Amino acid sequence: MYKTHSCGELRKSDVGKTITLAGWVHRYRDHGGVYFVDLRDRFGLTQVVINPEESKDLAQIVSEIRNEFVLQIEGQVNARPPEAVNPNMDTGEIEVHAAKITVLNTCKPLPFSINKEENTDESIRLKYRFLDLRRERMQKNIILRHKIIKYMRDYLDEKGFLEIETPIMFKTTPEGARDYLVPSRIYPGQFYALPQSPQQLKQLLQVAGMEKYFQIARCFRDEDQRGDRQPEFTQLDMEMSFVERDDILDLLEDLFTKMSKAVTPHKRILYEPWPKLTYQEAMDRFGKDAPDMRFGMELVDISDIAKNCGFSVFVNAIADGGSVRGINAKGLANYTRRQIDELTEQVRLWGAKGLAYIKISETGEESSTFRKFLNDDDWAGILKKMDAEKGDLLLFVADSNLSVVYDSLARLRVMLGERLGLRDNDVLAFCWIVDFPLFEWSEDEKRWDATHHPFTRPKKEDMALLETDPGKVRGDQYDMVLNNYELASGSIRIHERALQEKVFDLIGLPREVARERFHQIMDAFEYGAPPHGGIAPGVDRYVMILAEEPNIREVIAFPKNNAARDMMSGAPSEAMENQLRDLHLRVVMPEAKKEE
Repeated sequence: MYKTHSCGELRKSDVGKTITLAGWVHRYRDHGGVYFVDLRDRFGLTQVVINPEESKDLAQIVSEIRNEFVLQIEGQVNARPPEAVNPNMDTGEIEVHAAKITVLNTCKPLPFSINKEENTDESIRLKYRFLDLRRERMQKNIILRHKIIKYMRDYLDEKGFLEIETPIMFKTTPEGARDYLVPSRIYPGQFYALPQSPQQLKQLLQVAGMEKYFQIARCFRDEDQRGDRQPEFTQLDMEMSFVERDDILDLLEDLFTKMSKAVTPHKRILYEPWPKLTYQEAMDRFGKDAPDMRFGMELVDISDIAKNCGFSVFVNAIADGGSVRGINAKGLANYTRRQIDELTEQVRLWGAKGLAYIKISETGEESSTFRKFLNDDDWAGILKKMDAEKGDLLLFVADSNLSVVYDSLARLRVMLGERLGLRDNDVLAFCWIVDFPLFEWSEDEKRWDATHHPFTRPKKEDMALLETDPGKVRGDQYDMVLNNYELASGSIRIHERALQEKVFDLIGLPREVARERFHQIMDAFEYGAPPHGGIAPGVDRYVMILAEEPNIREVIAFPKNNAARDMMSGAPSEAMENQLRDLHLRVVMPEAKKEE
């Protein structure tokens, strides 16, 4: 064998043993002719002492050693002198005195450092991902990911769930993004689709009587990239029969609370039990349906005061059916006019027309962009409603479009929360968002669209509104939210064909199209489909949050870059002519745009 122990295993109790280690040279140092090598494997570091005067072979090897050489070292475990003990290393009380060294492989000059953190361009890191993954931070991320997935499997196994794999090549179905298509060689002109999620299949497993299903599912979506998205991603896919909403929420809350404590014991869960907010409550308080609940600075609606206040910006926005809302950035009254102007420019980028403000200095002096337009009663009413105190900076957005008010203030709230140090990464603020609208009106298409997916069941008390007022129908849908991210989305599903057809009709999906796309699940609903529901937490996003990384690429072994390209392999790449011929395909390149 190449090694008798790992590089993170030896302790003071092993002193006197003759052992063999194998690993990479993490760093090496010459201390007056005696060399010290930190040998590294996935399990840790061990300091190796090499005296080249003991043999010609050792002298020759020491002259050639460089970082990231792969070595096998035989030697004796010795106790370090008291003054040389390193309390920051698990193996810090011992060192190995090398008797024999074998170079198993050499290493070219590195494109970036492995043994220290550097600000290396991400494209270089992704090109040499096999080197990037050797770094301590990346290895910790991959180990954390492993622990999370193992915890999920063990927990759900104890709860009676079955892990069942579903096909990667299936039929194209609408899930909100473009499908990745796989051409069939056997059936010219026909295509498989890679699943955006196993939605229909996990529902069919409930019809099949499996009752409790889960899968660490690979999913694929051809959509524009951002920090928390990848073309291929992983989710904990779950579906259960004979359950209501709170059965699912209670199970997931127990799983993620216990799992978070187990894999990151240094972090604190802010709320136990997790708060449940309706969709409308989340929008009104935080401006978004995936709020960061680690801090306050909640949105306050002052429209009732502002509608007659005399400030035309406020009055006109409300008259046009809009709203005026604000946030209290406590402690930022020292912001200069220039800093407030920068905030104003930022909210304009987010769609707002501007930013009104009130500053109250530590001495109580008030300044504002609109004080002169308000009478004393309206001014006092706004200050009271905003819970204004000395040292506060009150910021307001007015717009005829409520979504602009929500979005710009939600983004501003998070940005200021970051500046004020309120977004503590050692705090996990889980919450549930429930009672989403089932439909939203598409002005362009002149029809209703499903806000989640068309298999979501309407809430019992809103069933009658399907016929009379679809816009008021709430779905039996729920989102799991953590620290400003939607972590999971799920719902109780429709399990009757007649109700499913009614929803398809409402979203303008013709019966023949629905039959062609969804015949398997529609047919299954007529063969004793049980009531069922499910949820699908994103594994990558959860690991990203716990690892305190800025994007999910940092917690995926071999990710694509933000342009959906694999920098290491060069994928996507052109297919060979014979491959295209076998698949009955011809590549037609887009025409170059003509210069005007």
